[in-house]
Amino acid sequence: MKKIIFVIFFLLTHVNLYANEIRISDFRGKEIVLKKPVERVVCLIESALSGIFMLGAQDKIVGISTNVYTGNVFNFYSLLDGRIKSKKIPAPGNWDFANIESIIALKPDIVIIWSEQKDVIDILEKHNIPVYGVFIRKIDDVYKEIIDFGKIFGKEKKAEGLVRFSKEEIKKIENMTKDIKNKKRVYFMWAQSIFNTSCGDSIVNEIIEIAGGINVCKDIYKEHIVVNAEKLREWNPDAIIMWFNEKKDPEDILKEPLLQGINAIKDKKVYEYENIFHYDMWTLKYVYATRAISHYLYPDKFTYDLKRELKRLMKYFYNKEL
Repeated sequence: MKKIIFVIFFLLTHVNLYANEIRISDFRGKEIVLKKPVERVVCLIESALSGIFMLGAQDKIVGISTNVYTGNVFNFYSLLDGRIKSKKIPAPGNWDFANIESIIALKPDIVIIWSEQKDVIDILEKHNIPVYGVFIRKIDDVYKEIIDFGKIFGKEKKAEGLVRFSKEEIKKIENMTKDIKNKKRVYFMWAQSIFNTSCGDSIVNEIIEIAGGINVCKDIYKEHIVVNAEKLREWNPDAIIMWFNEKKDPEDILKEPLLQGINAIKDKKVYEYENIFHYDMWTLKYVYATRAISHYLYPDKFTYDLKRELKRLMKYFYNKEL
């Protein structure tokens, strides 16, 4: 009888432990098993950090990307977290480099890092530190990341609400663009150079299409390519959207000799995302990046005040106007 009771007790306790486990697969397809929501996280990807703040789990952060302190986003995160403002949270690396000893010293329950940092991941996992590898290519990847983070931090309902809200916002835009017949042709310009762009296999392409535009290189199934002036003139876009660029403004592009004769230049339809934080396409803020493009392309149809829209969305995502 005692043996039977022991067996029953053993099964009940172990089944309960198993039921409480958190199981997720990261962007490598690697399954991660956690016994409980994490208390200490090192996040070396700034866009992923943004999602943690949206979930209200910033108190779990013990390490962040160096880019938060050195980049355009610092002032925004300073408004969200006094520890960042005073630079008290350690920054042991970023998407390009990671200080293994510093990360281990922070005793994280999990490390969030770019999935291509394979050498760093291997070392951390050999030290029995769970790693969540990230690689955002599509809008669905943005949703997956925030849902997974909801599980990691015990914020499932919050994560589901954020995704539901974002999908509803996008549906509003799609309902307004579905009947547009003469869609504007768009060239997206990265900050590296005038000729760096994203084509069919990219989140940029998805956003342009949702906004009611046509990516001029949608038929090239690549995420990132470098073209030349001749090809850009051949595409002849109606509008040029610039990623935030510290060295060039739309006025510089309008004066660029190599681009003269292009419709976007002749009609002065060159627009720049004003900063990295608000327009981050690898987070749920892709909603605002999309709204901005729809407004740029069809101001008569999308008559909303972008600044007011920004306040509304930031208030929802962060419970704060940023």
